[in-house]
Amino acid sequence: MAEPKGTVVLAYSGGLDTSCILVWLKEQGYEVVAFLANIGQKEDFAEARKKALALGAKKVYVEDVSREFVEEFIWPAVQANALYEDRYLLGTSLARPCIARKLVEIAQKEGARFVSHGATGKGNDQVRFELSCYALCPGIKVIAPWRLPEFYHRFPGRRELMDYAEKHGIPVPVTPKAPWSMDENLMHISYEAGILENPKVIHHPRLPRGGPRVCSLIGNFTAGRVPVKVTNAKDGATRQAALELFVYLNEIAGKHGVGRIDIVENRFIGMKSRGIYETPAGTILYHAHLDIEAFTMDREVRKIKQGLALKFSELVYNGFWHSPECEFIRHCISRSQELVEGKVRLSVFKGQVYILGRESPQSLYNEELV
Repeated sequence: MAEPKGTVVLAYSGGLDTSCILVWLKEQGYEVVAFLANIGQKEDFAEARKKALALGAKKVYVEDVSREFVEEFIWPAVQANALYEDRYLLGTSLARPCIARKLVEIAQKEGARFVSHGATGKGNDQVRFELSCYALCPGIKVIAPWRLPEFYHRFPGRRELMDYAEKHGIPVPVTPKAPWSMDENLMHISYEAGILENPKVIHHPRLPRGGPRVCSLIGNFTAGRVPVKVTNAKDGATRQAALELFVYLNEIAGKHGVGRIDIVENRFIGMKSRGIYETPAGTILYHAHLDIEAFTMDREVRKIKQGLALKFSELVYNGFWHSPECEFIRHCISRSQELVEGKVRLSVFKGQVYILGRESPQSLYNEELV
């Protein structure tokens, strides 16, 4: 065992990679505090905590950040009508700075000089985690094992990770591994890598056969703020609290296959990658907010705001959420929303969102003049 090097807080998922990283960090002489963020993914958090402790974690934090994720990260993106490269609603890009903020908070609480993550050296997440950590705590040191030669030479592939896990008593999945990787949070589910690296391979969506009947909803936006209520026009069911509203929209829109895209995007590090995303609630809110904004916002203000939204989307995708320029743009966009208020009626059916009508006390539409 190496000489003691201090405490490191590891962004832990409970999967094979971060479980092996936890044990490897201990081999290097670190005391490991594991942090698992509940950001809306389907996960057995109690089992993950138990596993991390069994692998030698000094302490395990399981933190529910779902509500702050919706209110402090997703809502500003809805206000911006944020889209990266015209199609991507930034599900993972928004989640990473939320997780990183809690990671740094725990490191400061524990007096840890180091944080660590399991992101690879070819993806965007390494940048998103690290820029966030350095912005929030400039003195922190980030350990990124997948960029360290002593780690990636030792583990050039999954087979070596599996062998290491077996040797160190790390539980490994007994079910067959999917031929792609999947990441889930409240905003979306993403699929990439594996066989999907061939851009011709078709990924079959997980949609119910036949699908449910058309569903009509009414979304309410309050001036200068964000979605405040959704009402099911059929049964009268309403949701008002931010988290509950968003979860309900995910449920309704998910049944209809709303928000599924298959795209090739430009990563920050300079390569193209393929991603398949399912963003049901985010897609409904994008269309609803876009509609009420066009109804209530001055034309010239909207032109400027659209330019800011493009820059905002690029900054968020590239990991600059906690930068001063991104904070400034969020403030400008929030200011533009002061008169964006009203109701939007819409329906979802077979993967599509249909706007049916809108009303607002701040409307700039003159029916008599028209």
